[in-house]
Order: sequence, then C-alpha cells, then structure tokens
Amino acid sequence: MHKRKVGQVQPVMPMAEAEPQDGAAARAPLPFSALEIMLADASSLPEQAWRRLEAFNRTSLHQGIDWCRAWCEAQGSELLIVQGKAAGDILMLLPLEVVHEVTLKVARFPGGRFNNLNTGLFDPMLALPDAEELQNFAVSLTQALKGRADLVVLDNVPLSWRGVAHPLAGLASNENQNHSFQLPLSANFEATLAQLNAKSRRKKFRSQSRKLEALGGFEHIVGNGQDSHALLELFFRQKGDRLTLLGLPDVFQPPETRRFFHRLLEAPAETGDAPLSLHAIRLKGPHAGHIAAIAGLARKGDHVICLFSSIDDSIAAEASPGELLFWLMIEQCCHDHIAVFDFGIGDQLYKRSWCSQETVQHDILIPVSWKGALARPALIAATRAKAAVKRSPRLYGLVQRWRSGNSRRTADPATANE
Repeated sequence: MHKRKVGQVQPVMPMAEAEPQDGAAARAPLPFSALEIMLADASSLPEQAWRRLEAFNRTSLHQGIDWCRAWCEAQGSELLIVQGKAAGDILMLLPLEVVHEVTLKVARFPGGRFNNLNTGLFDPMLALPDAEELQNFAVSLTQALKGRADLVVLDNVPLSWRGVAHPLAGLASNENQNHSFQLPLSANFEATLAQLNAKSRRKKFRSQSRKLEALGGFEHIVGNGQDSHALLELFFRQKGDRLTLLGLPDVFQPPETRRFFHRLLEAPAETGDAPLSLHAIRLKGPHAGHIAAIAGLARKGDHVICLFSSIDDSIAAEASPGELLFWLMIEQCCHDHIAVFDFGIGDQLYKRSWCSQETVQHDILIPVSWKGALARPALIAATRAKAAVKRSPRLYGLVQRWRSGNSRRTADPATANE
C-alpha cells in the first residue's frame, strides 16, 4: 500500500488531456442529423473509437469502456452498443445492457444504481440538435433496439455538465429523484477551503488529528495490488455491518456486485486515471493495523467521484475518521490538480457541508415497444412521487423509519447483530 503522512505532498500524477488532440475542435460543427444510428455488432466492439470519445472531459467515467465491461462481465449480461456514424467515423456511443423488470425489457447504462452521473459519449464536433433532429434520433434509436428492448431508460443525465449542454437534454422526461453534489477544487487547498467555513473545518481537523494521535497515531493509505482487494473485502464487511445496524438492505451484498468492484481494481490505469482506487485511515500504536475508514474513488482526467465509503467506529468514534478521510483525500486531489471532487448522488448532510455545487439530473425514457409505451407514464409518475418524498423532510423521515423497521422485522436474527 502507498501511504503518506498528514500534510505530505505527493508527486503530481500526469493528468489526462481535457480534450483529445485529434483536430475535432478545428473542424466545422457537424449536424446531429448526419448521424446514422445503428446497433454495433457485439463481436466487433469499437474499442478505439470508444476510448477516443471517453477521453473528452464532458464524458462521465461511468460510460468508460473499462467500467461498462467490468459491469457486464460481472453481471453476465450482454453489452449492447448503439453507435452514431457520419462519414465513416463513430461520433456517438450509447453503451447499454438489457435488464428484465417483471415483464419489461429495459435498456439502460451499465452500472445501474452505482452510477453517479451518466452522459453517454458524444464527439464535441457534433452540433446541438434541434427538436426535429431529436425526434428523428429517438425514432432511429427505437428502430435499432427493436426486438431487443421494450423501453430505453437513460437515467441520471445532467442537462448541462462541465459548462456544456447535453445533446439529448431536449428528450428529458422528468427530473431524477436524486441530485449529485460537487466541490470545485483549486490547486491551493486553502483556496478550496475558502469556499466553505474554513476556520471551523481547520479547527475540526486539528481536533480529529489530536484524538487519533493520542491513540498512537494514524496514516492515510492508498491500496495497491492485492492490498486493494483485501481493503475492498473489508469495506464490504464494514458497510454490511453498518447497513444492518441501520436496518437497511445491503446493496453491496450480491456476489455479482462484489465481482464488479473487484474487476474495476484490475482495470488498467492510464495517465493517472483509475476506475477505482481505495483510500483508508489506518491506526498505528496500540491499535496498529485497525482500519477506521475506507473510501473508493474513481478518477477520469480532472474529475474524481467518491463511489462509496464506510467506517468502523469501534475505536476512536469521537475522532470522526470518515470525515477526516474526506479532508485528506480532498487535500490530495488539490495537490494532484483535480478540478472537481464529486460526492455523487444522494442528499446527505455531510455532502452539503463540503459541497458548493448541486447538479440536478434528469431521466430520458424512450419507448421501443407497446409494452414500453404503456410502462413509461407509470415509471415517470413513480419517479416524481419519489422526488416529492425526498424533497419533504417529514415524508422522507417517515419512509426511512418504515424501511428501517420493516428491514429489521425481516432480517435474519443470526446475522442482525454481527
């Protein structure tokens, strides 16, 4: 494992180019209507074009080829690629998997609930489509997926990201019930803290550090090789115990989900990017080796997303090791010239305490068959109902208490207190 002392600056990692230097920016914009939409042959994955498109900084890391491959291989699902070509070049890709929901076949981005932000892959040389072009695109998409899916659900899509409007924003069906939260970073950590209550945060950091030093000290470590897999397994245990304590279902429990994250650890990291890296606080002294907090980060260019986190507060709970770990990771990201630290989807107090930016996301639902056309209004209504509940602290509190009580009643007594 790599480790550093508090305040120690690591060498700056090379950063992926914000935009590939392929001359696209110098060419005239291409009309969206010039795209020929088709379903790519599964036996001839357009890897070179995919990696070119995913390198643009407006593309979410969740549509990266390594992320999508790892998910579909772990799930045992087929990876479908809708591609848009013009003049022989692939200028658009929508990686999809088909999941069965009751009697409905839904085509959606690989990664499901573990995706924090979805964009698809679009070449910046494409001009933004008008309403007619968007409708024609929707028709072409349904034709490409005819017989393979009943409904296309492109969820968690921001209407604008990194200062650029999303090409499919005009097709948005409804606002997603979850928003995501980001902290813009400066190369100067103090300038980053200045966006927040810097004095209070520094005071809290010093207090947390003193408490851990009184117990023998601590170090911020980053998993490497097989150590990463061991840290990931420890995270699964910590998170599972925490969710059980709260009476909530463990979304990391399914074996295929765990395989997915282990596969991400094995994906090649290029120019400093990594679909998953594990950070932790490890205690020293009398409690040497105890892992007090773990977080999983994904990096693409100058954008870092926190995918998950967990704590073990059996020792030093008063030091808030989870919050301390976020301080250390954000500090490190500033040194590494990261522009955005993304806390992902989900409205939680600790995210709002760190973040100065909130991103509203939308869902795009396009029916392919008559089944999809019938299901679409019901799914939109369900999402709007969830959003209404989450926007009401009173209603959301009632739902959380009901879920907690219901989960405890149905939990296995043999494992409830582990």
